[in-house]
Amino acid sequence: MVKLLKRIHFFYFSFCIVFFFFLFWPLYYLGTRKPKYYLYLNKLRAFHALISTLLAGVYLNFKFEKKLDPKQTYIYCANHTSNLDIVLFCLLAKGRYHFMGKEELTKNPVLGLFFKTIDIAVSRESKISAFRAFKKAGENLEKGMSLIIFPEGRIDDLYPPILHEFKNGPFRLAIEKNIPIVPVSIVNIWQLMWDNGYTYGTRPGIGDIYVHEPILTSILAVESADALKEEVFKKINSKLLHHDN
Repeated sequence: MVKLLKRIHFFYFSFCIVFFFFLFWPLYYLGTRKPKYYLYLNKLRAFHALISTLLAGVYLNFKFEKKLDPKQTYIYCANHTSNLDIVLFCLLAKGRYHFMGKEELTKNPVLGLFFKTIDIAVSRESKISAFRAFKKAGENLEKGMSLIIFPEGRIDDLYPPILHEFKNGPFRLAIEKNIPIVPVSIVNIWQLMWDNGYTYGTRPGIGDIYVHEPILTSILAVESADALKEEVFKKINSKLLHHDN
């Protein structure tokens, strides 16, 4: 019975997201045409995320170690266990921001529009694609657009999920562009939706997200990228382990 209810909730939640996407599509289309509209596009994405989660009974509880500056450009780094992670960042991030994600998202019926315009798609199998993606991300950061990235590079096949080794790219980029990194521990979203939600269904509930204090990179050299990566990994994992226990 529980599996059936979670399956029904999955289709209902998916319907909410897709319904409002097509309802807002004319505004989304216009918002993706020019970078000067990206601020308003992100506000619409936040509203879309809020109304969809509320209707699905999914409530997101953000706990901040230190209040973030809404005018500051950040690189947000988080663990990745669910497509719902993208939704929650539409509510967490402020101002002009963009995602970096796998190339397959360009074919997603909802996310495809964004990953062909405001967001950056990258092929995990191509070093050239990764180089171009981070070059573009660096240019966007210089223009004041925060970057949201999941440094594991993908949602793993393991269930329950564990935190896997991070890629180097975002940490080198943070140092090179002198951008603070915000580690984010997405604690239990996988219990509400794991991966795309299809395998185990979804359910209503409260998702806990812990936003760590930003790590300044202005005094770091590029050679410190590995140490920065390890520091961010430990911070994110500390909250995941605490929750498991």
